[in-house]
Amino acid sequence: MNTLSNPSPAFNTRYELPPGGISLLGYVVRRMHKTALLLPVSQMIADGRSAEALAQVGLYAVAASASFGPAYYQPTFDRAGTTVKEPDPTTGATVTATLESTSPHYRISNSVELPDIGRFSGTEEITGTTVSWHGLGMPAPSRFSFTDKTGEYSVQIVGLVTSELLPRLLTQSRIRAYGTLDLRDNAGNRGALNVTRSGDAHVAVTAPSGEVIVRHEQLARPGR
Repeated sequence: MNTLSNPSPAFNTRYELPPGGISLLGYVVRRMHKTALLLPVSQMIADGRSAEALAQVGLYAVAASASFGPAYYQPTFDRAGTTVKEPDPTTGATVTATLESTSPHYRISNSVELPDIGRFSGTEEITGTTVSWHGLGMPAPSRFSFTDKTGEYSVQIVGLVTSELLPRLLTQSRIRAYGTLDLRDNAGNRGALNVTRSGDAHVAVTAPSGEVIVRHEQLARPGR
């Protein structure tokens, strides 16, 4: 298994949920501050490694959709139509999230602008809360797209990522996520990504030639 070398502070829920408080959109933006994961994509495309590029964009999509670590508090709610924008301190990428509606579900659109790499955008719809012995789940059907800086390479991603709160009586409650994403690009690559509650992300991409690219990454930081 590989370990993500990205030093982004957003892999720490203390960054995503700062002591001074944060709104839902602010939390989403900070959760997306892992844009260093997109930095290798341009070189992959330039080298003709589009299947690897698809896997890399998929890993960013799931990392940007998930948190793993202490759940310090619940973010405050925003009004429909509110937009929050904050640059990723690691890359300078402009990250934006907008609450498009609150009824019948919370629908959030988001975008990442990296001029030297490309544009990532998406929507997620929080459809409610489920209760199980695993904890409180918040399923979010999501769609994402990515277009590289040349406009010639594009990615489409669709799937379901569920954020899950694990309440604890004597210790800090935890937040985690699990789900699956289907990946495809305009180079003919197709793939699937799965992330488990432990933060283990597995992605497999099949190229038109039949070659299969497999990546394993750990999204949950040790000790977080």
